[in-house]
Amino acid sequence: MAQSRPGGPRGSQLRVLPASYGGTEYGNLSANLELIARSGGLEPDCKVLEIGSGKGRLLHEFRARGLDVVGVELNPRLIAAGRQAFGRMPIVRGTAVQLCLRDASFDVVLEFDVFEHIADTERHVDEVWRVLRPGGRYLLTTPNKWTNIAFEVIIQRSFTRWKAYHCALHSRNELRRRLTRHGFEVTFHDVPLVNEWFLRKVRAFFGRAGVAVVRILSPDRGPAALRTNFCVEARKAVPSR
Repeated sequence: MAQSRPGGPRGSQLRVLPASYGGTEYGNLSANLELIARSGGLEPDCKVLEIGSGKGRLLHEFRARGLDVVGVELNPRLIAAGRQAFGRMPIVRGTAVQLCLRDASFDVVLEFDVFEHIADTERHVDEVWRVLRPGGRYLLTTPNKWTNIAFEVIIQRSFTRWKAYHCALHSRNELRRRLTRHGFEVTFHDVPLVNEWFLRKVRAFFGRAGVAVVRILSPDRGPAALRTNFCVEARKAVPSR
């Protein structure tokens, strides 16, 4: 398995967004941007696809920086809200298992906190492979199967309710095997997850006591297999000549 690489200067520029962007819509936005940075950033001439682009806030920011970006979003209300907020946006309505985009047309595919919601992950990964150019990067964040199930059982007070929306949770090894089986070279990046967004979430569910516990027993210092979320770079192999 490849080792985590430091991000380049352009990746560093993508770590900071205006405070108005917040973290609610994107999950752990700081960690997502850090993953982009550590994977090498986004070069000015690369073409980027975001799966699950929501209202297009991240697309809007990237476009303002001169990047060629496209979003795929299933919810028409989010697409309409994004166009109302940001004007005409390059967002295509579609599903994660039928992207309706040309083969080998993107250099980078971004997918933040979406993978765990896709029931047919085999078909989805096939679609990501199809739209990526050789050597292209698939950057995704997704919850850890083992830690997330425990969290969901506690907050939902149910052993099964979480399955309705987190139907494709993976462990670290399961995720690596699935992506490798589809021809990706997989790197897990050691991105810090305990930041202000993370602590606000803990406080909302468990109060100040929960925050105190996390500060003492930070999951960032635990074993890689037990991190709360995985930050993954999967690179499409270049065909040998």
